Amino acid sequence: MDFYYPNFQNDMWRIFGLVFFGDKDAFLLDPRHFDREKLEGFLREKGIAVSDTAVRVRRLRGNASDQFLEIVEKIDFAGVLERIPDCRAIMTAGEKATATLLSITGSALPGLGGFVEFDHAGRHMRHYRMPSSSRAYPKPLPAKAEVYTGMFRELGML
Repeated sequence: MDFYYPNFQNDMWRIFGLVFFGDKDAFLLDPRHFDREKLEGFLREKGIAVSDTAVRVRRLRGNASDQFLEIVEKIDFAGVLERIPDCRAIMTAGEKATATLLSITGSALPGLGGFVEFDHAGRHMRHYRMPSSSRAYPKPLPAKAEVYTGMFRELGML
């Protein structure tokens, strides 16, 4: 995989389209593909970094469902923060990513759509826990986008 959320069935980039442009199709290249170049430019312009919470995972079944992923190696979170000194908030979407980040930071579990504050590597941060962008997560796309909108407003990005 050479980019995040490339699966056309995943709604992350549709959520971002709704939040920032009011258009779920804002990042489509054509009816079946996301526009990677447009996404990368947008993320850079907004100062949004995207990363996994794991460097190595083992698929226990033939899909990437959280329940069938084993984290083999976690991200070097302190090292990542060194490379992005202005980062003050982290967002996780999904149970596995959230649990993995909590195991690194030792912070409390945020409520869904909310945040907790924590200190890590000499920095005061917020951890937002957002709804999964997977279509398997039972929440309509506009409702997910509304939760994400709240986070981006709180962060002063809208």
